[in-house]
Amino acid sequence: MDLYHICNRGVEKREVFLDDGDRARFVHDLFVMNDANASPNYIEQLRGSISYEKHDRDLLVHIYAWCIMPNHYHILLSPVDDDPSKLSLFAQKLGMGYSKFFNEKYQRSGALWQGKYRKVHIQRDAHFLYIPFYIHLNPLDLLMPEWRYGRVVEMDKALEYLSKYRWSSYLDYMGERNFPSIIEMSLFEGILGPKRKQEKVIRDIICDSLLANSSFALEM
Repeated sequence: MDLYHICNRGVEKREVFLDDGDRARFVHDLFVMNDANASPNYIEQLRGSISYEKHDRDLLVHIYAWCIMPNHYHILLSPVDDDPSKLSLFAQKLGMGYSKFFNEKYQRSGALWQGKYRKVHIQRDAHFLYIPFYIHLNPLDLLMPEWRYGRVVEMDKALEYLSKYRWSSYLDYMGERNFPSIIEMSLFEGILGPKRKQEKVIRDIICDSLLANSSFALEM
C-alpha cells in the first residue's frame, strides 16, 4: 500500500477557511469528492436548479487522517488500488470544488491555492507511526506554536485545546464521533491505541525537542 501525506495552502498564504461554514464545506467535500463519478454542482443544487440523487460511490482514495488550518489543509491517504492517478483526481476535484465554492461565496475570482498540492510518500516506519500525531497536532500552531520545538509547558491546556478543535480526525481517533464517514480508522486505530495511550504520545512529542524536531510533516 502506498501511503501519502498531501497538503495545500492558500495563494500568498492567505486564509482560505474564514468561518465554520467554510470548514464544514471542506469536510463535506472530503466525502463527496472522493468518488470517481462526476460530482454535482452544489452551488446550482442550493439554488434549486439541479437535483442530487444518492448513488454508489466509487472511491478514489482511502483517507486515514486530516486537519484543516486557517490557510491550509493536511490529509493522510492512499490511492485505491495504489493507482496514483486516483490520488491526483481526488486532489484536483477537492481543490477545484472548494475553490469554486469559496469564490462564489466571497465574490472573488482567480486562483485560491498556491499551486499544485504538495505530496510526501510515507516510506519509513517512524514516519508511518508518527504522521497521524503530527497532523493532529497542527492546531496547536494557533495556540502554542512552541510545540514544534518541544517547549510546551502547559500540557493539560494543550490537550484541552485539541479536544475542542473539531476540524480534524483527532476526535474520531479519541473515541468521539466527529466526522466518522470521512476516514477509515482500521489502519491506524490499533497502532494509535486508546485515548490514554494517544495522550501519552502527544505529551512525549510536545515536551521533547528531539521528537518535535524529528517531524517530517509538511509545514505550511
